[in-house]
Amino acid sequence: MGRIWHITVKEFLQGFRDRRMFGIIFIAPVIQLFLFGYAVTNDVKNINMAVMDQDRSPESRKLAEAIFRSGYFSDVGRLESSEEIEGALVHGWAKAVLVIPADFARQLDRGETVAVQLMVDGVESNTALVAVGYLGKILAVQNQARIVANLTRLAASKGLAGRRGLPLVFPETRYRYNPELKSSFFMVPAVLAMILMIITMLLTSLAITREREIGTMEQLVVTPIKPWQLLAGKMLPFTIIGFVDVNLILIVAVGHFKLPFVGSVWLIYFAMIIFLFTTLGMGLLISTISGTQQQAIFVTFMFMLPAIQLSGFLFPIANMPQVIQWITYLNPLRYLLVIVRGVILKGNGFSVLFPHFGMMFLLGVGLFSLAAARFRKTIG
Repeated sequence: MGRIWHITVKEFLQGFRDRRMFGIIFIAPVIQLFLFGYAVTNDVKNINMAVMDQDRSPESRKLAEAIFRSGYFSDVGRLESSEEIEGALVHGWAKAVLVIPADFARQLDRGETVAVQLMVDGVESNTALVAVGYLGKILAVQNQARIVANLTRLAASKGLAGRRGLPLVFPETRYRYNPELKSSFFMVPAVLAMILMIITMLLTSLAITREREIGTMEQLVVTPIKPWQLLAGKMLPFTIIGFVDVNLILIVAVGHFKLPFVGSVWLIYFAMIIFLFTTLGMGLLISTISGTQQQAIFVTFMFMLPAIQLSGFLFPIANMPQVIQWITYLNPLRYLLVIVRGVILKGNGFSVLFPHFGMMFLLGVGLFSLAAARFRKTIG
């Protein structure tokens, strides 16, 4: 244990000799947490909308007011012609244009179905789909209010008022685990997993490659230390750094973002230990195929970017092509995201998350064993 301790101390001293490393390891993760918590969001609000009101009636004005009062759309002005509509969408100062027909109020009075036209900028497909959904919900509320008013008027005219209620069916929706549908509740737990992967994998690959690049690996090999002791001494500092970053992110997430941590923090730590087998193993494997630190950085990001994209971090795995979905089963980050979100937001226990723990453990042991075998062969 004494030899492992000396290697560990050496790694800490060598790693923090450059004062900039402190900021990279401990400050950069917090900055990333704020960026993903605030800037990267799936919430779509304040969509710039212009209105072309060809009816100019009280009913058409009420409809426009209801749309902008919802908070989903921002009023950017009124248009008078098709050319103005095209210009607004082309120049981008309006993402959607609502066209209310000339006989809007008259058709409503006759009890007819009225079609209003919504022209949406489809370049940002997610915003376009969300805008259409928002407008549909607003119109549904307006229609329901109109139906209630008409039925009440009809019942009163026939002397049936007060005898029975109106036969209406409407959904009562309740959102569990994230009642306000905050994107930060979805993103912040995932950032914890992503930062743990980036920090540990990158530092591991750089630390071992640095030894080879400056010529000190040979000195370590000829010392009376066994390969497994050298490997343990190299891995332990990054394990400690990883756990420090995890705790730092959890403190910021709960204290600042008000993340409702309802599960067991010890289960989070257990998941992190298993996940470290995969990140440290991958970093170790990258170090054996990289001759310089620049090569190690390039190869690390070549592995990390697909892992993040295919983990469900931003895009649901169910929406991916079937072949890609099969590939994601080999991605340890996929399982860690399910575990972290499940424990923090739902309070899931080990019995619920056991399949994800099991798959992550198998991948971690296999990957770390392969990397350790290649590392011993390289220094041998």
